[in-house]
Amino acid sequence: MARWKEYLQLHFIVLIWGFTAILGLLIQIPAVELVFYRTFWAAILLIAVLYAKRRSFRVKWRSLLLIMGTGAVIAGHWILFFASAKVSNASVCLAGMTTASLWTGLLEPIAFRRAVRWYEILLGIVIILGLYVVFRFEFDHLLGLSLAVLSAFLGATFSVINGRLVLRHDHYVITFYEMVGACLATLAFLPFYARYLAEPSGLQLKASPMDWVYIFCLAGICTVYAYSLWVKLMRHFTPFAVNLVVNLEPVYGILLAVLIFGEREKMTPGFYLGTLIILAAVLSYPLARRYLGQRAAKRKTRLAAS
Repeated sequence: MARWKEYLQLHFIVLIWGFTAILGLLIQIPAVELVFYRTFWAAILLIAVLYAKRRSFRVKWRSLLLIMGTGAVIAGHWILFFASAKVSNASVCLAGMTTASLWTGLLEPIAFRRAVRWYEILLGIVIILGLYVVFRFEFDHLLGLSLAVLSAFLGATFSVINGRLVLRHDHYVITFYEMVGACLATLAFLPFYARYLAEPSGLQLKASPMDWVYIFCLAGICTVYAYSLWVKLMRHFTPFAVNLVVNLEPVYGILLAVLIFGEREKMTPGFYLGTLIILAAVLSYPLARRYLGQRAAKRKTRLAAS
């Protein structure tokens, strides 16, 4: 069972992640090059962390392939995440990421071989309704929101996988090999990206001094610290419960974005209405689960007494 300490740590991580879309906007290089640098330096820093903590790098080949394959999913998630912020803005990107709970509610029963909970699907439908409201009033941000929704799907995928991996492996070891896998996947994608998707000037691997400051913030604080701790906390929470808390990321991120970028981040009332519907669905989950759990317990007590 999770304690208050774990809940506070999870919310602190979400607060840190609320700043990642803003960092993505502040960094001038494109999303793919950014993810390559982020994962490369995160892997380097994690080598130092593992040596300092005297953790073994040894992992069985089968597990290693799964962890590094999960890293490739993470690379896709981050590329789409930063691309969404760059083609629209941080607010649209973070709003689309709230669909992670819906995807997790669909994927988790498959991975953990449990029954689908009807109220999780119902909340997922409400989230889709909130997205419809956002789409209706912010149609000019359709591409950015679509990229964010796809990023959320990939985020839910690796969350569910990590929920199983963390039961067998150290969280720093998982993060290290996932960053290696993400870096290698991004590196393998670069030739295709340079030829068909990059700007006419080609790859933009030259970063400014301030870009390097922001990149090291992403690699060190948002990845080595926050992501590793998030993986560790998967031992105390289900993937669905974790992603529900992560859905508070837009609240922190949108407020920070408006404070930093001002008018650029201000949206129509319809956008905020849709985001509010999504967050209401997310925050009602623990209440619904507690209420239904109490009803089930009372029913069992009555049956036992009869």
